Amino acid sequence: MKIDTEHSHPGQHMIHLPAPTAWPIVLAFGVTLLFAGLVTSWAISALGLLLMVRSAVGWFHAVLPHERHEDVSVVTEIVEIKSSREQVARLPVALSHRTFLPVERYTMGAGVQGGIAGGIAMIAPATLYGLVRYHSLWYAPNLLAAIAIPDWAERSTAFLSAFHLEGLLVAVGVHVLASVLVGLLYGAILPMFPWEPIATAGFLAPIFWSGLLYGGLAAVNPLLNERIDWLWFIASQIAFGLVAGFVVNLHVRVRTPQFQARPFAERAGLISQGIEEQAPEKDRDQ
Repeated sequence: MKIDTEHSHPGQHMIHLPAPTAWPIVLAFGVTLLFAGLVTSWAISALGLLLMVRSAVGWFHAVLPHERHEDVSVVTEIVEIKSSREQVARLPVALSHRTFLPVERYTMGAGVQGGIAGGIAMIAPATLYGLVRYHSLWYAPNLLAAIAIPDWAERSTAFLSAFHLEGLLVAVGVHVLASVLVGLLYGAILPMFPWEPIATAGFLAPIFWSGLLYGGLAAVNPLLNERIDWLWFIASQIAFGLVAGFVVNLHVRVRTPQFQARPFAERAGLISQGIEEQAPEKDRDQ
């Protein structure tokens, strides 16, 4: 930041700031369209790619070979800040940031193992759904492949019930990627739920993200949304959550930087934050 005082009045300065540009938000919009086209149409992805290339060129021109700047007039003044409080308000021990920033977490390896185990577990209810409803082992994989192949959502039930090597490979790729990502998410969030983490991972989290998928898919791909039996979908997600949460919870937690920021007495195990309660006033007086 550069301040120019040669052409300014007393108390007024010109600050040399980078010139604003709209290309970053255009780039973000292009990335959004690129991924939205995976579940809608290739034309949407093409438009997103075009916006990404154009915004990247425009953004580079704004900073290379020299970054563009503009002068902004700033009037300086002294602002006196006063507080109406005479004492500092302190939160009770139980309401501290320990609830939101865990001092321990699971490793990425634990999350990956939990995700793979959960992904294997959810194959059983998904396959059972295809056998009971359509008498086919391949209906569920083909329906999963329709996430990456939008045209398949419009195909007939007979087509989705038949074996397709392309659909199987796409379904395996989507399933493995999603399982590992959710497993990593479990490794991060389970330490934040000290009360029954398996129940949280097995029931609350699957129901929550199933609701998000239901609302999002209804807007992005209504045909695929209608083909999914959401009761069976939730059942398979619960199977994933129970197994993934169980496997992740078997691993040993590692300390986070938040643990090092705690007082020495707490790190040494002499006291435990969140357990101690403030003594009543009459006990303090004694």
